[in-house]
Amino acid sequence: MALTTGSGRRARSAVATLWSSTVGKKAAMAVSGLVLLAYLVAHMLGNLKVFLGAGELNGYAAWLRTVGQPFLGYAWFLWLARLVLLAAVLVHAVAAYQLSRRDLAARPVGYRHRRRRASYATRTMRWGGVILALFVVWHILDLTTLTVNPRAEAGHPYQNIVASFSTWYGGGIYCLAMLALGLHVRHGFWSAAQTLGLNNPRRDRVLKFTANGLALLLTAGFLSVPIAVMTGVVR
Repeated sequence: MALTTGSGRRARSAVATLWSSTVGKKAAMAVSGLVLLAYLVAHMLGNLKVFLGAGELNGYAAWLRTVGQPFLGYAWFLWLARLVLLAAVLVHAVAAYQLSRRDLAARPVGYRHRRRRASYATRTMRWGGVILALFVVWHILDLTTLTVNPRAEAGHPYQNIVASFSTWYGGGIYCLAMLALGLHVRHGFWSAAQTLGLNNPRRDRVLKFTANGLALLLTAGFLSVPIAVMTGVVR
């Protein structure tokens, strides 16, 4: 028992030491960002089922609640996924905030001009993160709890999407947030690759192409849904 307790303490100490370091925070931010990126790709593919009709999208939403049965209970998979996503968001946000504070505290005034390009990317990530955090709150209230959706029907995601994006503010907020998401993914993927040591002179071109391609794919995929609703393609 003593050995087990000692090993547990050493493990917690190692994790705490890693988290307190700048390298550890960047690694945590990169890994949590990749978890969120994987979710975004899956979420976008699910959203595109709206083009197949109400039956297809509503059936897909119902299926998500039965994943893992009978081993898992009804909707357990969704709640487990939400917990993982919440943990990833918290780690990502806290690490980003703490790194931002360290960066501001350590940066001399005379150094500011030389880091103009890096500062632009950093500012884009910071403000993009704030915009996306606010959007997540709105998105949950709009299409999960249905609190702010004017014509919401519980258990009918297709109809709720159409109801939300049929309003100028519902579609507008979503479109602006997806543009911010594209920039965030573009900068974030490249930053994560650097943090995890994946980049080198031979891979840089491929990684930049991948970052740009993912950002474009996600932005176009997510934007296609509200645009289709607002133009009457989906109704």
